[in-house]
Amino acid sequence: MGEVRGVILDVDGTLVDSNDAHARAWVDALAESGRQVPFARVRPLIGMGGDKVLPILARLSAEEGEGKRIAERREEIFAARYLPEVRALPGARELLARMKDEGLRLAVASSSKEDMLRRLLRLVGAEDVLDAATSSDDADRSKPDPDIVAAALERLGEPRERAVMIGDTPYDVEAAARARVRSIAFRSGGWDDQALRGAAAIYDGPDDLGRRFEESILAAAKVR
Repeated sequence: MGEVRGVILDVDGTLVDSNDAHARAWVDALAESGRQVPFARVRPLIGMGGDKVLPILARLSAEEGEGKRIAERREEIFAARYLPEVRALPGARELLARMKDEGLRLAVASSSKEDMLRRLLRLVGAEDVLDAATSSDDADRSKPDPDIVAAALERLGEPRERAVMIGDTPYDVEAAARARVRSIAFRSGGWDDQALRGAAAIYDGPDDLGRRFEESILAAAKVR
């Protein structure tokens, strides 16, 4: 496959500890619409965008009518009620800086909308190390469809065989595979190794990958 030159990163659950918060925001927004959906049903869907989640939970489209109102309300609830408690995962900023120092080009590929993505990236202190960022605004379909990964890859300007995606959900692993990009998975999003099968390697989170960087598939990037 060749040495890695570009890294595409998910954000929620990969760089920031926000997956539970997103699930709670969906529960709250659905409850306001009169739909009592338990947290345990919502949580396994986090990692997909609203275009996937809402049809599963409420049989509604997130693009129009009541479904659009619920999706927009979920964003408001997350921003006001849960974002103030969200923190960067341990080692996230350090891992980004290490990869940058090794000569890797970095992009994020998130199902969040652009404004929210910027706010999440500020929590990590990632603004000065990224070469590109793609959000849900840049893709017609969210993960596990490969659209957002393909968009990030295009912005990086690296061939797919020289890129790796880092994510924390089965949807990240599947989206990368469908884009024909290798993936590294983190357990920090709440999934076990069986759910993350298909990734080239699995780590506990950014801190774990940072400690074991020299043995990872990213380490060869510094040989130029």
